[in-house]
Amino acid sequence: MLPLKADIWRWSVLIPALLLAMPVLVVFGSVFSPDIEVWRHLRQTVLADYIINSLLLAFGTGAGALIIGTSTAWLVSQYQFIGRRVLQWLLLLPLAMPAYIIAYTYTGMLDFAGPVQGWLRDYFGWVYGDYWFPEIRSLSGAILMLSLVLYPYVYMLARSAFREQSSSMLEASRTLGFCPRQHFWKVALPLARPALLTGVALAMMEAFADYGTVQYFGIATFTTGIFRTWFGMGSQGGAAQLAALLSSFVLVLLVLEQWSRRKIRYFFQGQRQQISPLRKLPLSRQMLVALICLLPVLLGFIVPASQLASWALPNWPTLFTIDFGRLIWNSFSLAALAAVLSVMLALLFGYASRLRRDPLVRLPVRLAALGYAIPGTVIAIGVMIPLAWLDRNIDLLAEQWFDIRTGLLLSGTLFALLLAYSVRFLAVSLHSVEAGLERIKPSMDNAARSLGAGPLQVLRRVHVPLLRGSVLTALMLVFVDVLKELPATLILRPFNFNTLAVRTYELASDERLADAALPALAIVCVSIIPVILLSRTLDASRGS
Repeated sequence: MLPLKADIWRWSVLIPALLLAMPVLVVFGSVFSPDIEVWRHLRQTVLADYIINSLLLAFGTGAGALIIGTSTAWLVSQYQFIGRRVLQWLLLLPLAMPAYIIAYTYTGMLDFAGPVQGWLRDYFGWVYGDYWFPEIRSLSGAILMLSLVLYPYVYMLARSAFREQSSSMLEASRTLGFCPRQHFWKVALPLARPALLTGVALAMMEAFADYGTVQYFGIATFTTGIFRTWFGMGSQGGAAQLAALLSSFVLVLLVLEQWSRRKIRYFFQGQRQQISPLRKLPLSRQMLVALICLLPVLLGFIVPASQLASWALPNWPTLFTIDFGRLIWNSFSLAALAAVLSVMLALLFGYASRLRRDPLVRLPVRLAALGYAIPGTVIAIGVMIPLAWLDRNIDLLAEQWFDIRTGLLLSGTLFALLLAYSVRFLAVSLHSVEAGLERIKPSMDNAARSLGAGPLQVLRRVHVPLLRGSVLTALMLVFVDVLKELPATLILRPFNFNTLAVRTYELASDERLADAALPALAIVCVSIIPVILLSRTLDASRGS
């Protein structure tokens, strides 16, 4: 039995890791006490719609992201064409556009009262009923909106996979008589399959977690059903059990992604791989390829951002008030606190895993990092249920012992929000920190320890300075993720506390799209910064 002092790093991981895992465990634990009446009502009315629509949304978005991301990544990584150097990072910009914001924007543009249909009626002299126009507020419209902003997950990973394939593979394909198209389908695509599946799984998880888009489009999915069950039917247990069912779909997706490549192994040779040179195209084909790569950027970022700007700029003197300044302060301070807390936890977990390479450390860390695969709505419910239970019992004891009422000490406070954000986005910061720690040789730790430095001194004096880039990247990514997070903020925010994301959602729900443009544009402008930094990192790592 090791003394307590020797186990300090295990305890420092175990306690916060279990706290972060608590929301997920609470949600899954709710299935053991089902709300029979609520489930009977859901089964007889809307449960089938929730399941079918959620699955169609996730798989449709995954297919759309796969097609757009893979095709653009192949063209950018294999061909030299006009504007390639600019387009290879522009293709990441839709990642800065939250799905619910692009949904509001295109609805304002393409709805019956929008400028596109208005122009068609004026130009052709049509009236209502004379023509057919695609319905943007539909399941297919939601799939399109999500695909346009989530394809960069596939694009980033596919681009890396295609560029890292050796030129010898292309030469071997040519000796077998394969044309470029056959090489893509029979060699390059199968080799890139692990990266493509990972990107598709990320896009599908985000689609499962989406609330703003499906709620605005009036689509019955698990996320909208959770809100209706909790706030409409007043059943916290029923909402938790719906959340558990939704989480089960997400976890099954992760297991299937791993299982699908269980027998596939890819290894690189010891020598440096020779990257295939970019193939030059005739001018006419260069224009076509450039247009293909530009189209997702136009539809996924430039058009909606331009429309937001056109709505916001004429009205900004009246919209930019003290209340808007308070929204900015609330959003930025909350995002900054969450980012700092998440990175501190990531440093603790990552360094403890480096010191104690055993299951008692690694298993709790992996369990705590599972939150990124769980939708924000689910995490919010998992946070609210135990905190509300604690509040009720603290209030009851205080009244019995001291004859005072404590009210809500934990639920409905910033503590609840920060806990939910930490659960949701720990994996983002942990991945960045662990990647940085892997680049630090163990011999540096040994050298510092031989000079008398303790573990904390090694972390503070050696690792933190070397991890500056990884820490800044993690801070920026978590900051923007929190800035865009909607469902968890809607459920857990304190009374009379708004953020840019919540205010955008409220105004858009009231069909005040022009008024919603300024807070939406603020979110998009801030989100561009980490996307550009990410693009520069990718370019530097490949010298492209």
